Amino acid sequence: MNDDVRNIVLGVVAAGISAALGWLARTYLWKRKLRRKQAFFGLPDHSESLLVVNRDAGSPDLAVHRYDVFALLELAALIKDCGAHAEVITQDAARQGFGERTEFCVGGPGSNRRMAAHLHAMLPGVRVNTDPEPGPDRLAFQIGSERYRMEKGLSEYVLLARLTAGQPGLTRPVFLFSGQTAITNQAATRYLARNHERLARKYGDNTFVLLLKVVNSQAYGPDVAELVADVTRAAQAPLPTPAAPRNSHRAS
Repeated sequence: MNDDVRNIVLGVVAAGISAALGWLARTYLWKRKLRRKQAFFGLPDHSESLLVVNRDAGSPDLAVHRYDVFALLELAALIKDCGAHAEVITQDAARQGFGERTEFCVGGPGSNRRMAAHLHAMLPGVRVNTDPEPGPDRLAFQIGSERYRMEKGLSEYVLLARLTAGQPGLTRPVFLFSGQTAITNQAATRYLARNHERLARKYGDNTFVLLLKVVNSQAYGPDVAELVADVTRAAQAPLPTPAAPRNSHRAS
């Protein structure tokens, strides 16, 4: 073998080794990223999860609003990326505990009794005005001493929460997407899909409750969602009776 042939062979071998090492490194990083994502969502390989569907509050039929359907599709994509499976059930059929399977619950307490139960049991500092009569406080959130009123199409609020039961053997989280309108539910799922890595770094496997504001949904749809505040502490602290909010918030 002359020098030219030997150099070619050595070059091919070096290129092969470099390619193999690069592939191994990319595979390692991809798997580490996937494991972190699975840990945050509580969705290891082949695990089961629950998608709880609300009903369209504006429809007399047992229908699901199209924006809530879009929200479920985005969550289904996240679940599939984790290598897990999802069971879809309606809010009136979800008669089981929490913590054994990861749960994604979509819709405000007025259209989702499962959401109402979760808020009552785990977030006693949150109240939602579900009175069907029109008025400035209709669908308003009260979180601690603060009240957040809706201006439909302009300024709408949604709670995005990751809750853990904190009981032995019940290790899977519950994710809540409780909005003042259906489009805010989708905005919250989209916010989670875009920011789950940052949220995982900040909160790990702990509980968090975030208040988001969806800006000008009539023009931008669910795409413009701003973080208003981390309201975890206020949401977990019981409200005084009767509740007396100090401040009200509207878009300016």
